Amino acid sequence: MKRRLLVSTFACLVFVNLLLGVRFYTAHAAGGDDDSGYAQISVFAKAVQLLRQDYVDGNKTSYHDLIYAAMKGMLASLDPHSQFMEPNDFKDMQDDTRSRFNGLGVEVAVKGGLLTVITPMEDTPAAKAGILSGDQILRINGNSTEKMELQDAVNFLRGTPGQKVTLTILRPSTKEIKDFALERTEIKVQSVKGTKLLDAELSGQFKIGYIRLIQFNEPTAEELSKALDELQKRGMQALVLDLRNNPGGLLNVAVDVCAQFLPPNTKVVSTQGRVASQQHDYATSGATKERPRFPLAVLVNEGSASGSEIVAGALKDLKRGILVGETTFGKGSVQNVVQLPDGSALRFTTAKYYTPGKQVIHANGVAPNIRVPMSSEQERALFSLRSADMKPEDEKNLIKAKDPQLLRAIDALKGVMVYAQENVPKAEPVKK
Repeated sequence: MKRRLLVSTFACLVFVNLLLGVRFYTAHAAGGDDDSGYAQISVFAKAVQLLRQDYVDGNKTSYHDLIYAAMKGMLASLDPHSQFMEPNDFKDMQDDTRSRFNGLGVEVAVKGGLLTVITPMEDTPAAKAGILSGDQILRINGNSTEKMELQDAVNFLRGTPGQKVTLTILRPSTKEIKDFALERTEIKVQSVKGTKLLDAELSGQFKIGYIRLIQFNEPTAEELSKALDELQKRGMQALVLDLRNNPGGLLNVAVDVCAQFLPPNTKVVSTQGRVASQQHDYATSGATKERPRFPLAVLVNEGSASGSEIVAGALKDLKRGILVGETTFGKGSVQNVVQLPDGSALRFTTAKYYTPGKQVIHANGVAPNIRVPMSSEQERALFSLRSADMKPEDEKNLIKAKDPQLLRAIDALKGVMVYAQENVPKAEPVKK
């Protein structure tokens, strides 16, 4: 209650100062040592007042524009994942969690001060054009991204379907700079794809299932459960869970995905923040049905971020799955989203994720048990050519030629199952 009263009081003081030009607490503010809210708000209010009064271009100085610009700058100064969202931006974010939006199908973040591709989403213009995880976007439609705020970049990437957008990309692995001309389209993300038993030529005598998770949105856990049910009915003995190029999504969904592979009430991730309310352990539900403990391999790469890192970290630390591929992106911070009265919203970092083994994900990523690198050419071929309508024979040949990570995961699972078969306790002969 005190906090709400203080915020309301600050708002009233700013409003009075803006309208009447009243100068308050300026003596304390001028000293620079007073970090009380009243003193610093007075400095801000004075700055807005001066801009409103004397800035040369009057159509840029509405209270709405000045305050929105200040909030954007304030959030952007904290870290790359905190941002102020105008009402339309907030609505776009809500649409994302419901698996639909208009754009190019590329997930981005600021990494090392550069606008960087986390993931080109499968079956989208970005993936089909050959954009890869780790690519750095230098320009969008000729506009430099060097000092561009993340939300402004996202707004350039999204928009009316049918419109063309040109991205100038630097690929760090090859130092190549290339323009990609893409056309926006309506993106409908199916979060669970590729459910199948792998071809016997790949899996040998065993029935190895394969499921690819594209992101963690509202229906993901339920869709995954149905996919696992289907594979178990078909006699699945082991599973490859593909989290490559999965940019994450909703925290509760990532926990529910873990619940498909771990016992009820198992802690899978914890958060630690500045205040007590941000110290929290997240565990699998006690109501989720338990499944057989079949051997599990999890594919990860640099495009695996956020929610997929939570799942990968939990399955690795709890020794439930073997991680195969490359170290993940390292986006392991918690953002709270709070809607403001005018429909805008603040998205700000409140804590960091820790795996069950107390490993911090943020900036470090999750390292695989078995490291299998892929070349840019292999990634481009695999993630741009693979599609839902690909013939099984063509997909098998693509895996054999361009997917060493999946092949290594299959070998690891076959090794586990061969070892298990050879070490099954033999029944003692019955003495008569």
